[in-house]
Amino acid sequence: MKLVTTGIDALPGVIVEQGAMRYTVRLRIPAGVITPVQMKKIAELADEFGTGMLHLTTRQTVEIPHVTEENIPALQRALTENGTPIGAEHETVVNITACPGIERCRLANVDSLAIAMEIDRKYFGREMPVKTRVAVSACPNACVSERLCEVGVTGLLKPIRHPEYCTGCGTCVEYCKEDALDVINGVIILNTDRCIRCGACVHSCPYGVITAGEPWYQITFGGKRGRHPKLGHHIIIVSEIQTALQVIDILMYRIYRHATSGTLLGDQVDDAYIDILLEEIKKKIPPESIVSEW
Repeated sequence: MKLVTTGIDALPGVIVEQGAMRYTVRLRIPAGVITPVQMKKIAELADEFGTGMLHLTTRQTVEIPHVTEENIPALQRALTENGTPIGAEHETVVNITACPGIERCRLANVDSLAIAMEIDRKYFGREMPVKTRVAVSACPNACVSERLCEVGVTGLLKPIRHPEYCTGCGTCVEYCKEDALDVINGVIILNTDRCIRCGACVHSCPYGVITAGEPWYQITFGGKRGRHPKLGHHIIIVSEIQTALQVIDILMYRIYRHATSGTLLGDQVDDAYIDILLEEIKKKIPPESIVSEW
C-alpha cells in the first residue's frame, strides 16, 4: 500500500512524525561528507527550530526531529545557505552513500567518494516510481551494503602474481578471507574460482610481489532492504569509470520508465528481466570496457 501524503509532509526530505503535528527534516549530505562548520550550523539550527536533538541516519545523513510546520520554511532557507539543503524521501533518489575509498581506506580499490558525488550531482532528489537507493563501495567488503540497494557499485582488483619474486612469506594467505591463495613450495597459487577480486592480497603483500592493473567496477541492480532483504542482481563488470557511470544512466532510465509504483524495485526484477537489461546495456556501452573474463 502506498501512503498518500499532502502538504508539508509531501515535500522531499520532510517526514511527518507520529502523534503531535511535528516533522523530521532530513538533510542532503552526499556520502556523509560534511565540514565542521556545516556540522556546527546544523546543531545550531536544531536548537533554534527543533528540540536540540539530531539523528545520524543509516544513509550517512542527518535528521532534525520535532520541527513544527511554521518553522519549516525558515529552516529550509537556513539549511540551503549552509550547503546542507533538505534531502529526499518517498519515491525519489535518496542520499547517495559511499565508503571512504582510496582517500583513507587501505583496502580500497576505487575512489568511491568521487563516484558518489557524481551520481549525487546528476540524480539526487529526482522523482522516480520507487524509492531509489544508490551506494558505492570501494571493495567487496561492502561496508555500505551496496548490494542491498536498488543500484550498487563495487570496486574490484584482479591480482597479478609474480611467483618468480615470491619469498613464500604467506602474508597474502593470511589476509585472504576467501581461502583463494596458498603458497606451495615457495610459489603463490591462486584459486581463481574462489577469488572475488577484493584486492586484499595486492594491498597486503609486503614486497609488492602481487600487483594489479586498473580497477574494475561491478554494477548490481534490484537489491532490497526492509523486512525481506535481497541482494541485488549482478549486472556487469566494466573496466572504466565513465562506462560504469554510463551503465548507471541506463539503469536509472530503466527505473524511471519501467518500474511500477507501490512495490519495491527488488520485487519487480527477476532473472529474465536481468537478461533483457544486460543485452540492452551491452548494445550501448563500449565493448572493450566489458570485463568478460575476470
